[in-house]
Amino acid sequence: MTTLYITGAGVSAESGIPTFRGEDGFWTIGSRNYTPQQMATRTMYEENTTEFLKWYYHRFVTYRHHGPNEVHHWLADKLLVTQNIDGLDGKAGNDDYISIHGRIDKMTKYHVQGEDVEIETAPWGLVDETNLTSSLLELFKISSKGPELNVSLKPFVLLFDEFYTDLYGIGRAQKRMWDASKIVFMGTSFSVNITQMALDIARHKDIPVEVVDPEPTHILHSQVKYFPMTAKEYIAYGKDT
Repeated sequence: MTTLYITGAGVSAESGIPTFRGEDGFWTIGSRNYTPQQMATRTMYEENTTEFLKWYYHRFVTYRHHGPNEVHHWLADKLLVTQNIDGLDGKAGNDDYISIHGRIDKMTKYHVQGEDVEIETAPWGLVDETNLTSSLLELFKISSKGPELNVSLKPFVLLFDEFYTDLYGIGRAQKRMWDASKIVFMGTSFSVNITQMALDIARHKDIPVEVVDPEPTHILHSQVKYFPMTAKEYIAYGKDT
């Protein structure tokens, strides 16, 4: 049996990284003038780059040194697609996982979506927090004109108003979904397109699905089993059964 694991923010909570929709979640804290859903967009990056980069730095980049937890290590030899951008699955030793929404430690040239560009290491270690605005603009090559195509740099993260491309591994992820004989969703609220895509394929193939979450989202599927627990509790449950 080929089991595909699709993970969300709940898996990284044990590592001290906020989930997206909890009380301290990424999507509950915006900037002074904008909601998170307005901030995390390509439009904001293009039209108010300073605000975007400062928000992104404070809300995501400050967690870049956190380490993997027991669940990440358990998933290290599993077939995995993660929605998380924290890179913890790689730190835990999974060399073939797909980070379908990008990585906080990476960046690309600002480009037209769908184009093939190189993924580079982000220069977060060079940021001067005492001169945060000017430092970020300089490091990401943002001129007074704003972001310039194929010149400026952009965090390697899929934003709300962007779409899945092969740069983010969508082709590989879909193949894993079609090849799977079981899909396990861990720590996700089913509120993003990738989980709906996987669920549609599971329905089409009529394969078993497991939903692991303390408050699992109930889904329409003929073969679904719910585990109302954390991912850490789930792997302990598996060892005991």
